[in-house]
Amino acid sequence: MPLKLKPPRPGKTPFYYVRGTYLGIRLDRSTQTSQARAATVIFRRWKSEIERGEYRYPVPERGPMNVKPTFASAALAYIQAGGERTFLSPIIEMTGEASLRDMPLADIDQMVIDRAAAALYPNATAQTRNRQFYTPVSAVLKRAGIDKRIQRPKGWRGKKSVSWLEPEQAFALFAAADVLSAEFGMFLRLLCYTGMRLGEALAIKIGDVDLGRQAIYLPETKNGEARMVHLPPELVTALANHPRGLDRRPSERLIRFHAGGRLRELLKRAMAAVGLSFPRRQCGFHLFRHTWATWMRRYAGLDTAGLVATQAWRDPVSAHRYEHLQISEEARKADLLPVPKRRRG
Repeated sequence: MPLKLKPPRPGKTPFYYVRGTYLGIRLDRSTQTSQARAATVIFRRWKSEIERGEYRYPVPERGPMNVKPTFASAALAYIQAGGERTFLSPIIEMTGEASLRDMPLADIDQMVIDRAAAALYPNATAQTRNRQFYTPVSAVLKRAGIDKRIQRPKGWRGKKSVSWLEPEQAFALFAAADVLSAEFGMFLRLLCYTGMRLGEALAIKIGDVDLGRQAIYLPETKNGEARMVHLPPELVTALANHPRGLDRRPSERLIRFHAGGRLRELLKRAMAAVGLSFPRRQCGFHLFRHTWATWMRRYAGLDTAGLVATQAWRDPVSAHRYEHLQISEEARKADLLPVPKRRRG
């Protein structure tokens, strides 16, 4: 229920009170005033404090001295400390027997978490449950000083199979993209030769590009850390010939496209033009990140540690998947296995 200012209830309370949920914070609190104007001021102040992450639950004047912290109070403290609230809101607002909101932190164990995740996301994939439930719950508990290991749902890492482009396929795709839009063709090259994620590449500003140093500065990445991205000579040339030029304001975006249906349609048309087809979940723009990693292993000789050292990944487990795309030296020993002798002519 959205946050609302409720009038006094004759026979129950002479005061206005605030009830509802706003940005993941649930209130059921008296304003301690029977004046409508004063109550409205208090209501607006509490709402503003929630928006700024500064709202504080009132300290009980009576009752036991050692009040057990609940998940809701721990989540509020986490948000006030700068934590991400996006997926916490539905967890806090969740009601029912499996709800974590009013549960003491000490009572939250693996079985409680599994039951709540299943109740809130009954039809979600393991990856979705992990991202939208297990990860935020774990973050709140750790912030509260409870460093218990939480088992993630089976299959949360997803399938390890990936698709990538062979060089001939990539070159043909670039050419087809150039026909649709010169800037779109340049954009695909940017993704393929840097391994950047779609959102990272679309957020680049003109001021982040330094062709002299062959670099692009990414102030914000999925890993939460800024990093420098190297530009191979192919990209330096492509960016130097940007269809709209680089002599624009530093705050302007390098690429004019936005993430959405139109951009996906351009990629779909370019792929269709050269007869490329991949599994549904592997035919998007992440295909170019997989291609970059595969090429970096195959042609640049990087192993998992080398891929992590590029700073494109922080977790070696994520980079390890590309080892399976190369035939190991040990596997090549199969060339030495005995075979029947061939009869001469």
